[in-house]
Amino acid sequence: MDPTCPSECIYNLIPSDLKEPPQPPRYISIFKATVKDDMQKAKTATKTMGPAKVEVPSPKDFLKKHSKEKTLPPKKKFDRNVPKKPAVPLKTDHPVMGIQSGKNFINTNAADVIMGVTKKPKPIYVDKRTGDKHDLEPSGLVPKYINKKDYGVTPEYICKRNEEIKKAQEDYDHYIQENLKKAAMKRLSDEEREAVLQGLKKNWEEVHKEFQSLSVCIDSIPKKIRKQRLEEEMKQLEHDIGIIEKHKIIYIANNA
Repeated sequence: MDPTCPSECIYNLIPSDLKEPPQPPRYISIFKATVKDDMQKAKTATKTMGPAKVEVPSPKDFLKKHSKEKTLPPKKKFDRNVPKKPAVPLKTDHPVMGIQSGKNFINTNAADVIMGVTKKPKPIYVDKRTGDKHDLEPSGLVPKYINKKDYGVTPEYICKRNEEIKKAQEDYDHYIQENLKKAAMKRLSDEEREAVLQGLKKNWEEVHKEFQSLSVCIDSIPKKIRKQRLEEEMKQLEHDIGIIEKHKIIYIANNA
C-alpha cells in the first residue's frame, strides 16, 4: 500500500465540514510603549494656534425679544404756540398805493424786437417719412472739415516717411549697382524684358496649340509620353512668364 494515500475506509466517503485553522496572534512591537512615551513628551497642548482667548458668553446674556430692533429718538413736547409761518396781514394794513413807472413797455419791447438779432433756426434733417428730426451738425452731412487750414495738406509725418523710403531705395539701388559691377551683372532693359516676355508667350501658344491637337484617345505609350512632355513644357513656360511679369527689374549674367 502506498504510504502517501490514506487508508481505504468507509468513513472517508461521508463529507465533513472543513475546519479553519486558528489565526496566529497579532503582532505587537515591544517598542510600542517607548514610542508612545516619546510622542507624549514632544507634544504640547494647543502649540500651533494657542489656547482660545474668547470670553465665554454668560448664560444670562441670552437673546431677548425686540433686542435687535432700532430704538426711536425720545419724544419732544409739541408746542402749538410757536409760529412757523409769517402772520397773515391784518385787515387794517393797507399796501402802499400810488407808485407808478414812467417806462413805456410797449415801445421798449418793440425796439428790442426791431434791434435784436434774428434767431436762426437749428439745422435739422429728416431721414424717415414719419418725420423723425435729428441734429444736422453731428450727423456728418455738413462738410465742416474742408474749412480747416490744413485740409488737403499732406501731414508732416507722411512727408518725412516718404523721404526716408526714397532715401532707403536710393541707397539700396546704389548698393545693388556696386554689387552688379563687382559680380559682372547687367540689368535687363524694359525693351528686352518685354521681348523675352512676348517670346515666352508665343512659345506657350505654340505648345498649347500642339497640346490641343492631340488625339482624344491616348491609348499608346508614345502618346502618353508626348502629352506628358507638352504638359511639362507648358508648366515651365507659365512659371517663367509669371516670374518675369512679377519682377520689373531683372539682372542677368554678363557673359560677354
